[in-house]
Amino acid sequence: MQTCRCELLDRTLIWNQRHLLHALREFEEFYKSHRPHQGIANARPLHPLPVPITDPEQITRLDIRKRERLGGILHEYQHAA
Repeated sequence: MQTCRCELLDRTLIWNQRHLLHALREFEEFYKSHRPHQGIANARPLHPLPVPITDPEQITRLDIRKRERLGGILHEYQHAA
C-alpha cells in the first residue's frame, strides 16, 4: 500500500472514483508485471530471469524503448526487437 501511495497517489491529482480505479488498475498491472522488485537479481514476479549480456559490443548496440503509463508517472523500458 505504501508503494502505491508513494509512487502513484502522492503524484497524481485524482478527479473522481472512475479515474482512481483506472489509475489503481494501471499501477497494479505495472507493479505485478513490469516493475523490477528487490529479490533474486531484481526478477519480476512470475517471469524467468533474463539472459545476461556479456558481449561489450552488444551492450553498446542496445535499442531500448520507453513507454510512459498514466501520463508519464510510470515508465516501462524494453529492449526493441
